[in-house]
Amino acid sequence: MSWLSATFGVAKPVIGMIHLPPLPGTALYDDVAGVAGIIASARRDAEALQAGGIDAVMFGNEGDRPYRTRVGPETIATMAAAVTAVAPDLSVPFGVDVLWDPMATLAVAKATGARFAREVFTGVFAGDLGLWNTAAGDLFQYRRAIGAEGVRLLFTINAEFAAPVAPRPLAAVARSVAFSSLPDALCVSGPITGSPAPLEELRAAKEAAGDVPVFANTGVRRETIAEVLALADGCIVGTALKVDGITWNAVDPARVRDLMAAARAAR
Repeated sequence: MSWLSATFGVAKPVIGMIHLPPLPGTALYDDVAGVAGIIASARRDAEALQAGGIDAVMFGNEGDRPYRTRVGPETIATMAAAVTAVAPDLSVPFGVDVLWDPMATLAVAKATGARFAREVFTGVFAGDLGLWNTAAGDLFQYRRAIGAEGVRLLFTINAEFAAPVAPRPLAAVARSVAFSSLPDALCVSGPITGSPAPLEELRAAKEAAGDVPVFANTGVRRETIAEVLALADGCIVGTALKVDGITWNAVDPARVRDLMAAARAAR
């Protein structure tokens, strides 16, 4: 049995995003709603995703614009508090992603009992976030130090909002990361949240990755999930599950049901 089947209980899992509202200290944080409002939003979206039949969920601080590549302790603390508050209500596996900070992501995953974590764990990028450097070797040493070896790591190999400083074909990156960096899975993104990765890039990464699973990371919709799952080992969906398909809106249970019906028919 693959780790995907063991973790998610299904072939080609669909992971739905719980996008947290802006956290304390960020530009758009709601002082009136406070942390209680963040937890209430996460709980509402978790309920909607599960009601729609999602295979797993992932918590992310999508509302924390403008994004940073290193977050402060207030972000880590609030993420952990929100995930811990909602986790008892979950009947599906959950993961975390603290944008865009690999160490913080792993710390929150360990603290909350997350089964998996997604981030940009390798590469050097430049873009909206400034110059962005990562080091998988440092991450794995930290993983060992905090006893987080049980957290599965989903490596985003082409970061949104940025471009690699030393560009290579995506197939070459997928092959290299699969060989050198011990990923549990690779994630292929479009250029920005909600935008799909070109199918030819998804296919190229899958062909290059060997035995490492490949996920479609952005822009998957009900209309495209069949062709995506024909190539990929799973997908992560956020924007397409929101009311009116707008990233910042609440999760729409009807959209979840429709997408999951299409996913079940495709796999």
